[in-house]
Amino acid sequence: MEQEKEQSVKSTSQENRKQYNSNKKYNSDSSRSNNQNVNKAAVAPASANPNKNKSASRGRRRQSLPVDENLRAFVELNQEAHKQRLNPHYKLDLNSKEKIRITPLGGLGEIGGNITVFETQNEAILVDVGMSFPDEDMHGVDILVPDFTYIREIKDKIKAVIITHAHEDHIGAMPYLYKEMQFPIFGSPLPLAMIAGKFDEHHIKEFKQFFNPIEKRKTYKIGNDFEIEWMHMTHSIIDSSSLAITTSAGTVIHTGDFKIDHTPVDGYTADLHRLAYYGDKGVLCLLSDSTNSYNTAPTPSELSVAPALDRVFSKAEGRVILSTFSSNIHRVYQAIQYGVKYGRKVCVIGRSMERNIEVAMQYDYIKLPKNIFVEPEQIASMNDKEILIVTTGSQGEPSSALFRMSIGEHRHVKIKPTDLIVLSSRAIPGNEGSISGMLNHLQRAGAKVANDRDIHVSGHASIEEQKLMLRLVNPKFFLPIHGEYNHVMKHKETGMMCGVPERNIYIMNDGDTVEIAPKYMRKVKTVRTGKTYIDNQNNHKIDDDIVIDRQKLASDGIVMIVAQIDGQHSTMLSKPLVTSFGLVADKQDKAFAKEIEDVLELFLANIKEGLLENARALENDLRQVVRKHIYRKMKKYPLIVPHIFVM
Repeated sequence: MEQEKEQSVKSTSQENRKQYNSNKKYNSDSSRSNNQNVNKAAVAPASANPNKNKSASRGRRRQSLPVDENLRAFVELNQEAHKQRLNPHYKLDLNSKEKIRITPLGGLGEIGGNITVFETQNEAILVDVGMSFPDEDMHGVDILVPDFTYIREIKDKIKAVIITHAHEDHIGAMPYLYKEMQFPIFGSPLPLAMIAGKFDEHHIKEFKQFFNPIEKRKTYKIGNDFEIEWMHMTHSIIDSSSLAITTSAGTVIHTGDFKIDHTPVDGYTADLHRLAYYGDKGVLCLLSDSTNSYNTAPTPSELSVAPALDRVFSKAEGRVILSTFSSNIHRVYQAIQYGVKYGRKVCVIGRSMERNIEVAMQYDYIKLPKNIFVEPEQIASMNDKEILIVTTGSQGEPSSALFRMSIGEHRHVKIKPTDLIVLSSRAIPGNEGSISGMLNHLQRAGAKVANDRDIHVSGHASIEEQKLMLRLVNPKFFLPIHGEYNHVMKHKETGMMCGVPERNIYIMNDGDTVEIAPKYMRKVKTVRTGKTYIDNQNNHKIDDDIVIDRQKLASDGIVMIVAQIDGQHSTMLSKPLVTSFGLVADKQDKAFAKEIEDVLELFLANIKEGLLENARALENDLRQVVRKHIYRKMKKYPLIVPHIFVM
């Protein structure tokens, strides 16, 4: 293969030299002809002003430098080397008929819920199994987990679940999957420790036997078809990884969530060397994080938050209550360091925050003396200037500790005018309203709120970091992932700027199965996807029709009808009982009940023969008649609940 490559380079170089010599001869003849014409033109005015033309001619005449043919040949050789270096076609086996299929089941067209299937002819792996958060109209729903229908269909092919990092949108749905199906789990220690905590909460401790901790920069054989290497990546949670997934079709790089932080708090920078290594070998396809596709400035380092935190603690006159994502261990770690610097004890409030700090300390990701921590019960007896409270609730979640503090319902912490609230996080799209409402409560209680930009930095790559990833990996095909549609479209533009042809980029939707081979990429089918609604109070699934009913109740109300019917004469034995909620005002109840009574009488007067003998059909027909009447009058579709008793 190497000999063929060298011969190809030599033959290409020889052809380039021939072409160059031919072009040179043409250019030389053309140049000679042009020079003669220029000289003739220059002679004409010479007789008119000989001195002027002499000086002008002297200024224009320049002797061309001689061309070194040997140097010229090496320019061509270097140009050819650049083509081979930058064009992934030269690095892939274009004669291979092998292929891999990639199917995202969540994480596209949304923020969160990330789960992707990588599939060969005989085997498959899952990358991440994450949850997402509900919309405001999903009443009583706490979290959303992916629809596992397709996983059920191919469960016999699945060899493992591969975890990139420990954020909820990448591991939050693991307990719900493992209650139904179990596979080996491969990941670095922190994500596995976080999943272990979830398995404990869901009373499925026995499934921790499926854990397989990995060593980064080491290749693991998964089944017969997959070889996977975890490469360290910087993000807003420690121990994150990108993946190199190698199959017989080629290598696929999955970045996971990432940013390029050159000065991380722990000093462990992103493993750009391994990315470059795979890029030099040849990468079939890149799947890359699109969340910050519109940010033009490089994402600041996590360490850049330190001066702002120092400034906050140096000026605080009372308690400091800091809220951030519980998974952002390095942010919490820096805040605790500055709290201790200014003589404060640390009180951690919030179940997820407590658990994450405990796990990070247990496994030596961070090192803090235990004597700096105090219990919530001790706060009341301490001086306010000696307290730092680290808590959850930066997104204004109604059940979070900070929100309960803001409305005066927390057992141990009541907001004071001397308190300084530090929100060290950005608003997740959709949470702006709840955050604003919480801020209103906090400020009514007299507290000062600090949520300046320099107190928070993102954990996702901006355009410049996305470019660096594309250039390091140099993929033939590119699939932007993780983000809403506008994010992946913007990332597509960045990919094209970095040399990936538009035809080699595909914008996926959840459920799209994209087949990739060294010669092509194409969509081959669409599989079922969606969301399963979960009530966190009991960790049980909520059926779709329950959520739909709740939405109807909230937007259109409900009408209940109880009536007794004379089966022989198709008439009412007494006035029906009509009750409505959320549809008409109380003072209009009687008029509305009379209206429905008239509709019921008309319905019975024109009833189909034999319908009274079928109770279910009778109630369905009545429901349709009442619904049409209410829509004509009020443009609403309330829930109609008829109870008809035929005597």
